[in-house]
Amino acid sequence: MRYFIDIAYDGTSYHGWQRQPQSITVQEVLEEALTTLLRSEVAVVGAGRTDAGVHATQLFAHFDWDENFSTEALQHLQFRLNRFLPEALAINAVIPVQLEAHARFDAVRRSYEYKIHTTKNPFLVNQSYFFEKLLDVDAMNAAAQLLLGKQDFKCFSRSKTDVKTYICEITEAGWTQENTNLKFTISADRFLRNMVRAIVGTLLEIGQGKMKSEALKTIIASRSRAQAGASAPAHGLYLTEVAYPKEIFKIYGE
Repeated sequence: MRYFIDIAYDGTSYHGWQRQPQSITVQEVLEEALTTLLRSEVAVVGAGRTDAGVHATQLFAHFDWDENFSTEALQHLQFRLNRFLPEALAINAVIPVQLEAHARFDAVRRSYEYKIHTTKNPFLVNQSYFFEKLLDVDAMNAAAQLLLGKQDFKCFSRSKTDVKTYICEITEAGWTQENTNLKFTISADRFLRNMVRAIVGTLLEIGQGKMKSEALKTIIASRSRAQAGASAPAHGLYLTEVAYPKEIFKIYGE
């Protein structure tokens, strides 16, 4: 049987999602918790990777288990996991899915938010990027509209990556402002490594007047990471949603 786990975490203490030697990661902590509670080795497959310091309000992972858990048993497993896991990692739900469902390959949309605060706030340390310089939000939103659609986004990708294509389809991108706080929201069918942070860093340069909004077209066409802005810090970034086709969540036997 296959199950999806809906996970949320504060990434401050973790070196990203994916297991790494000599570094604590979300995947490692989750796998060890499941292995301990289910008394047999359990491997989980995530919907994607987040970098060190990046947070998630929703990330899905799947695992396989011989037993067909009842609804009550899944709720109990969720409860036990939350009691066992560190405070920075929470399980929102454990959900039965079709046996062929895949947390990474079946995802049809992913959404991120990037948070910025422009006045010093000790309660937002490691949760939002403190950026004091004056920003032209209208210019940043004008540039963000140029991101929409299916395009080659190699200019925003980490240089050393093993992807076969840099084509992504961005369906939403824009900034909102509430008092002294800014939030960038972006959704796409897929994202490249470091892509959102590179986009935010570039938009911040536009917001400071270092380049015009229209320059984003030239940057994208260049396919050169050197043409885009520096990556924004990891601690302002949140993975907020991973969406799937509804049919994969059908309960076994239906």
